[in-house]
Amino acid sequence: MDMKLEVIVVPVSDVDRAKSFYTRLGWRLDADIATADDFRVVQVTPPGSPASVIFGTSVTSQVPGSAQGLHLIVDDINAAHDELRRLGAKPSEVFHDAGGVFHHAGTDARAPGPDPQRSSYGSFLSFSDPDGNGWVAQEITSRLPGRLDPATTSFASAEDLASALRRAAAAHGEHETRIGAEDRNWPDWYAQYMVREQAGTELPS
Repeated sequence: MDMKLEVIVVPVSDVDRAKSFYTRLGWRLDADIATADDFRVVQVTPPGSPASVIFGTSVTSQVPGSAQGLHLIVDDINAAHDELRRLGAKPSEVFHDAGGVFHHAGTDARAPGPDPQRSSYGSFLSFSDPDGNGWVAQEITSRLPGRLDPATTSFASAEDLASALRRAAAAHGEHETRIGAEDRNWPDWYAQYMVREQAGTELPS
């Protein structure tokens, strides 16, 4: 049985302020429903995300600001930093973990700048909403093996697809340098590269 993550509930103290913050980031407003003075549900969805975020009045017993470590996946951490800053989210500087794996809690063991090898999963930034709920953006360009079905490929947006095409183009240029000739079958090579990169399997040589 498939069990797909649908909604994350974020506790906030001021619903209108939270709504303004998240929609200003470009998150789609899916619903804003109040059935009584003491019950209101607002749902927003980050661009390209299959899961949504809900906040409101009487939708959770969590203390406002207590949601931490909520992760957003991006394919270019520097571009994400610039966009979040432009939209007023006040992101941290890009960082990687000093231990080289997943980041520590809070700001412990943060090393400045993206992962030195720019490894997928290795670069982060953080920001908070007005209540202090903590978000982390993580750069992922290639999934670990087994994370996705290697026979299928999907892209959440035109921007996501364009980024994958740019990475494939750069890798294909290196491929042509290695073989010392023009590769006229580049559409097939691009397709293989993009499918394998997303699935986390061995890339074409």
